[in-house]
Amino acid sequence: MDVAPHNPGRTPALFAGVDGCRTGWVVALAAAGTPAGRAGGPGSVEVRSVQVVARFAEVLALVEDGAVTTMALDMPVGLRRDRPRDCDVLTRAALGPRRASVFPAPVRAVLDATDHAEAVRRSRAACGTGISVQAWNLVPKVREVDEALRAAPPGVRARVHEAHPELAFATLLGAPARHPKRTTAGRRERLGALHRVVAAGRATARRSVPRGAAPDDVLDALVLAVRAVQWHDDGPPAVVLGEGTDEFGLPTVVRG
Repeated sequence: MDVAPHNPGRTPALFAGVDGCRTGWVVALAAAGTPAGRAGGPGSVEVRSVQVVARFAEVLALVEDGAVTTMALDMPVGLRRDRPRDCDVLTRAALGPRRASVFPAPVRAVLDATDHAEAVRRSRAACGTGISVQAWNLVPKVREVDEALRAAPPGVRARVHEAHPELAFATLLGAPARHPKRTTAGRRERLGALHRVVAAGRATARRSVPRGAAPDDVLDALVLAVRAVQWHDDGPPAVVLGEGTDEFGLPTVVRG
């Protein structure tokens, strides 16, 4: 994946967009773009790197050691014990034609299940409904995030924000994307949205992706990195859906 060239003369804050992938986690790092009058223009974003990291603990270390100021993470963070999360319901409603991209977060009891059948039983006992195969497939990564964040200091937790890529793209586009992301039209639509804000748009134009990731994983990580920069750099303000925290103080909120 090509990235915009790094300017060694300054060390701006780095922001991370993180998405789960087959072999771990896709991590896109970005920074606020060049000043007005230079390539990229005011409000642009420089993509510094895109890589695959095996374990979420390694990703979180970027926040713990101060390398990353803010992380936008495409994975459930706060979990409920006995009911669906309001933020998932609100995100589905906000995305309209792209609402199927939102898988309801599992209830906490599901994290200890050993297979899908047990997860369904646990979910029904806790909240009255089961859990889909697609949502069950996310449980190992949800568990990984949950264990890492619960063990992290409050100051680290506060810099990790659950975010949804389709909500982020909807913010850049002004409306939910018209086409599914895995179609040719969908990739073009999302690349176009990124190219309007990424300095030296070649950062996302080439199709190479890190080994172990799929093209749509990279697009999702990139848009979250872009939005994390914009939340702090006079870009479109964060869309925040839901409120509150779970019993461990983890937010039950989705950003875009």
